[in-house]
Amino acid sequence: MSEKLVSWLDRRRRMKSIELIQRHLSATTSAVEELHRAVEYRINGDARASEEAVNRVAGLEAEADHLRNEISLEVAGSALPASDREDLLRLIRRVDWIADWAREAARILVWTPLDRIPGDLADLVMAMMAKVRECALNVEKCVNRLGVDLNEALKIADMVERLEEEVDERYLEARGKYPTLDYSKINPGEAILISQLLDAIEYIADWSENTIDQVRIIAIRIS
Repeated sequence: MSEKLVSWLDRRRRMKSIELIQRHLSATTSAVEELHRAVEYRINGDARASEEAVNRVAGLEAEADHLRNEISLEVAGSALPASDREDLLRLIRRVDWIADWAREAARILVWTPLDRIPGDLADLVMAMMAKVRECALNVEKCVNRLGVDLNEALKIADMVERLEEEVDERYLEARGKYPTLDYSKINPGEAILISQLLDAIEYIADWSENTIDQVRIIAIRIS
């Protein structure tokens, strides 16, 4: 079983399935990068540029979703054993959750007054987004190294795990700022949106970690 999966991964450049997987990863990473831009624009008070970036997130998430469906059909029709197909489909679905949560964060961002939050909280939000962006970029690198350099893929997986922990630290620190928000500038409903936005951003990091957990499962099978 594992030998067939190794062979399948080794032919990555000649197989439509692998090309689709790489495009799916690229669309997902780009969605997170656009979210990073949208958040930064919003904090800096450029609502129009933020909205444009949000629209790009939506387009990239839709593209990733379409590619996931194509990948499912390709993998389902491959000669791989059922367990290997399930491993790959589970991996792709976890990557897709990264794009889904980027889209959800973008939806919430549209209504969230980040330009009116305290500077220390804004700094934490941007620090979270920077680490989340790193998570997504390294997930892409990690998956792309499967079947090429397994040891490197696992090293990158460890890096993603460390980045996720750093996101969690900043997330908890940001939550600690909620009781000190100035409600003369932000109403309770807006405070809830801020909380929901940070939750969605944190979920991107969580699903990045979930994805590399699946990479490790595949690595064990093919090692």
